Amino acid sequence: MFQTLSGRAEDSVDAAEGALRPRSFTEFVGQQRVVDNLLTWVEAAKRREAALDHVLLSGPPGLGKTTLAHLLAQALGSPLRITSGPALERAGDLVGLLTGLEHGDVLFVDEIHRLPRAVEEYLYAAMEDLAVDVVIDQGPSARSVRLNVEPFTLVGATTREGLLSQPLRHRFGIVEKLAPYSSEEIEAILTQSSARLGVPLERSAAGALAVRARGIPRVANRLLRRLRDVAQLSEDAQAGIDNAVVLRGLTMLGIDALGLEDMDRRLLEALRRLGGGPAGLGTLAVAVGEEADTLELVYEPHLIRLGFLQRTPRGRMLTDAGLAHLSDGASHDTSPAG
Repeated sequence: MFQTLSGRAEDSVDAAEGALRPRSFTEFVGQQRVVDNLLTWVEAAKRREAALDHVLLSGPPGLGKTTLAHLLAQALGSPLRITSGPALERAGDLVGLLTGLEHGDVLFVDEIHRLPRAVEEYLYAAMEDLAVDVVIDQGPSARSVRLNVEPFTLVGATTREGLLSQPLRHRFGIVEKLAPYSSEEIEAILTQSSARLGVPLERSAAGALAVRARGIPRVANRLLRRLRDVAQLSEDAQAGIDNAVVLRGLTMLGIDALGLEDMDRRLLEALRRLGGGPAGLGTLAVAVGEEADTLELVYEPHLIRLGFLQRTPRGRMLTDAGLAHLSDGASHDTSPAG
């Protein structure tokens, strides 16, 4: 049922991550309001025997946008075609894709904010009028040919909703924003994932992992897979993941009691060296040797939620809490207490 239209989508998703993906909406943990809304829109579309309105899913990486696209297609009983914004470099790529869709297909475009503008404009007519206008030949002999598109549902995913053009955003009838998960939700996801991996996970160990997962299921599952490796090589491999395995594994990974990784600490240290800020994102990116987009999307949100970093009009600022965490000897503690 799922068809990849570029090397970017399914091929780029880690096979282990795919194996842990929920197989139905009933298995999906968290984002309850979003899930309830999507199920309502899906049921209404099915009763009308019409294609579901176009869906935009936004939020930080790793929160389940791709998973929800899979589940939407499954709930609709429709094939899922998968591609991404960067993969659609030319208008011809998109036109060929759109005209190849069958009635009711779901087209998932990851990183839709990265669609080239010239390509994006072809999408407008397809979303609204179920047609695309293609210019054939050049000069005086040039002419426009309208190609029909079967009724379909576009599911766009973006980590940077603000980068979407207004004309494109306004063509989505359903817009849902995903938020970081609570520790309780992450713990439930870890319990579910450990069962699929076939590795026992003590409840206290699951709780210790949950508070370090930054509110992101992808991070939680990544940590779980690495701790499974540690457990399998321990003296009592049958015991699975307990607090001792969590302590050893997180120490190996350099993750402290609040889920901060080495790059988080380097970012805070860079701010401290700069007098606590304000400092520009570009300056910090050079200071820590990381891409500015990665700092902004991956590392800063968790530091902001912890109250360690502030974004101000003048730049990034290190808070008193962030400074205290750097100064505290416990900042690198990985013990599963609490």
